[in-house]
Amino acid sequence: MKIRSVSRIGILYFGIIVVALILLGRLFIVQIIRGELYAQQADGQYVTDQSYVFDRGTIYFEKKDGTRISCATLRSGYILAIDPSQISNISYVYKQLSSIVDIEKDIFFLRAGKKDDPYEEIVKRLDKETAQKIEALDIKGVVLAEDKWRFYPGGTLSAHAIGFVGYKGNVLGGRYGLERYYDDILSRGENKLYVNFFAEVFSNVNELLRSNSRNNRDGDIVTTIELSVQGMLEESLLGLEEKWNTDSVGGIIIDPRTGSIYALASRPGFDPNYFNKVDDISVFTNPLVENVYEMGSIMKPLTMATGLDTGVVTYDSTYKDDGYVVLDGLRIENYDGIGRGVVPMQEVLNQSLNTGAVHVMQKVGKENFKKYMYDFGLAERSGVDLPNDTKGLVSNLKSSRDIEYATASFGQGIAITPFVMVKALSVLANGGTLITPHLVKEIDYTLGYSQEIAHEEGSRVLKEETSDEISRMLVEVVDTALLNGTVKMDGYSIAAKTGTAQMADPEGGYYEDKFLHSFFGYFPAYDPKFLVFLYAVDPKEVRYASQTLTHPFMDVTKFLINYYNIPPDR
Repeated sequence: MKIRSVSRIGILYFGIIVVALILLGRLFIVQIIRGELYAQQADGQYVTDQSYVFDRGTIYFEKKDGTRISCATLRSGYILAIDPSQISNISYVYKQLSSIVDIEKDIFFLRAGKKDDPYEEIVKRLDKETAQKIEALDIKGVVLAEDKWRFYPGGTLSAHAIGFVGYKGNVLGGRYGLERYYDDILSRGENKLYVNFFAEVFSNVNELLRSNSRNNRDGDIVTTIELSVQGMLEESLLGLEEKWNTDSVGGIIIDPRTGSIYALASRPGFDPNYFNKVDDISVFTNPLVENVYEMGSIMKPLTMATGLDTGVVTYDSTYKDDGYVVLDGLRIENYDGIGRGVVPMQEVLNQSLNTGAVHVMQKVGKENFKKYMYDFGLAERSGVDLPNDTKGLVSNLKSSRDIEYATASFGQGIAITPFVMVKALSVLANGGTLITPHLVKEIDYTLGYSQEIAHEEGSRVLKEETSDEISRMLVEVVDTALLNGTVKMDGYSIAAKTGTAQMADPEGGYYEDKFLHSFFGYFPAYDPKFLVFLYAVDPKEVRYASQTLTHPFMDVTKFLINYYNIPPDR
């Protein structure tokens, strides 16, 4: 009996300690971690419940030194409202209020005339100074309520990545970008005016014990986007858009080893602070993840890498180029239609020869070629943490016709998103494995801890030596062929390739005068820190991507080398 009593006392002590630890933990959370929030709620609890309708987590950029910069946060102010039942002289009240803040007269009189309605909102998002002026009027029936709303300090900066918060029907939530993808983390439950400490503790014990469930945790998110890099990319795209009068342009800067995205942007863009003033809502969609394009000759390095990896061609291999090939009764030509005789594999990339890409595909074989293209992820979603991640359209690779595989080998006939393309191209740069592109690196939970977002290493697609060889060939493209070697950088190895693709006509066939220009490059080529991808849709009065995208790419490259102090590698 004595032994049993000692055992019971031990269990009781253990239970007391567990409860005490939980209470101390909740006290720390309520007073330290969320103390400022609760203080704000306590200060405003006698104003109106409207003060507590909206709360949401913060989205951060992070500078290279680790400094966090909020790119989606909350701004506080006031709502001007009226109680029509207490207003006797509508004209007088309107005159007094309109002398301080702009109010549409017809709307004011309409709302002030609703005598059975005790609360009508007139103006939102007033600053403190304006609210104090209205309060000084001391007009019966005029109400000032605390207000909070979503604010994007960067304006248009990275709008497609961030998205915005808006209503869908009667539900307020994230509607595009990270706001939508991580809505369950960023959104908050119903706010309470005041919660007794012990009620707070015990009502959340269950949440503490179930903290492994993502749906039960509120938090802030920290992105991989670097503020200065994002700004530089957007500036470059703006210049590209203006110079060539493009329909649209876009770009991605990514670490091809880890999948961390330093920057992404698309134009035309929008300001999420004023999304309700946009005329064409299609501008909200993110073409980097939602739109598919026939990418053109940036596909050739994937085809060449497949040939190298299977051993059917080597750097020293040659083929006879007649300037064209005929498959299934259809003629495929080089961009200039000219035959070059016996051509080495390097010149297939240097001169971007369609016939050379077809030759490599034929040596690999249709089934093996299809397998590699699938292994590169072209038929799948990219896996990026953004909404509406779209699969590539590669059904042509299920055809029995040789012509479908031939056109795919040089980037026509199959259509993929920029993010799917970047994921595949990163395989060439990083030693041969798939990555998961991602924008969020860490979640800081309101419960008081952080979680780094880990991504498993992807499957191997190419041998390491294949990655080294295709990188060496792409460096030679930059050193000797790209704009005749005039953009080669002394001290730095840069691997790159351009792409020019005819754009499909919705009524069938291809336009003769509309092209999609694409460009990718990575550096330092044999230990790459960055992969840069750019594209332009229908640039005017220019034919080739080397003319439109080479200099923007080099500008971005030089900026990154200087900004991150990348040492020379040769």
